[in-house]
Amino acid sequence: MEPGKKAPQFTLADQDGNKVSLKDFKGRKVVLYFYPKDMTPGCTQEACGFRDSFPDFRKLNTAVLGISADPAVSHKKFVDKYELPFTLLSDYNKEVVESYGVWREKSMYGKKYMGIERTTFLINEEGKITRIFPKVKVAGHVEEVIKALKEK
Repeated sequence: MEPGKKAPQFTLADQDGNKVSLKDFKGRKVVLYFYPKDMTPGCTQEACGFRDSFPDFRKLNTAVLGISADPAVSHKKFVDKYELPFTLLSDYNKEVVESYGVWREKSMYGKKYMGIERTTFLINEEGKITRIFPKVKVAGHVEEVIKALKEK
């Protein structure tokens, strides 16, 4: 994955079980953020950051989509609990996380395992990747994304 390339297409179930495709957002910018797990501290902080800045994304004609491997029912609880105004998508089969290159070997307390590396992609109105934020640190990330969107 690199800026200038076409973003891999996908269709996934959202938190309500509806099918959502990347192509549904043609003509709008998209913030596509991949996160490890619903209801965990870092993922909650990140989602709430996008929630709190959602009016800024609206003004920039930008959709926000979050993707993890959690099932839609877990996303629904997450959305409801934190009043998230954007769509969360379930990549239960891990096909999209693999196509975007964010399904990686991780390590915690010396134990290696596979998981989603927190990564954000900015996609333009034509469906091309304009920016990639790998190995995201949650603090300040949303502000960094908004700044990058304003630069384009």
